[in-house]
Amino acid sequence: MTVLIFMVMMAQTSSPPVATVGEGSSSGIDEPNTVVVRSAAEWDALWKSHAGPQPAPAVDFSMNVVAAVFLGMRPTAGYRVEIVGTRRENDALVVEYVERRPAADAIVLQVLTSPFHIVTLPRFNGPIRFRRSPVGAP
Repeated sequence: MTVLIFMVMMAQTSSPPVATVGEGSSSGIDEPNTVVVRSAAEWDALWKSHAGPQPAPAVDFSMNVVAAVFLGMRPTAGYRVEIVGTRRENDALVVEYVERRPAADAIVLQVLTSPFHIVTLPRFNGPIRFRRSPVGAP
């Protein structure tokens, strides 16, 4: 009985797996934003805003949702965003991410960037929130 209770508790607290669809420093979305996509139509619209005429990667929305973090325009190279995991918090799923910035003494390209990270996660019908982790230094 104790083993069964432990297994149920583990199932309730384990994080759904996250699979990267795309990440990089050049998005067409140049304003900071976090997005949850639950349908093919929403996905096509987001992908067109992000990548222009490139076809969107296939996502099975009967099994998955898409979560994305866009940092918006940054003044140099060296910025990055990474979705590091998810966790349940009451009735919600929290997507945790980290923004990485170049070190103050780093030599970086003087070019505008728009860092992003887009992932799929198992379908979750409740609220999905984003939380930026306080860790952000290189």
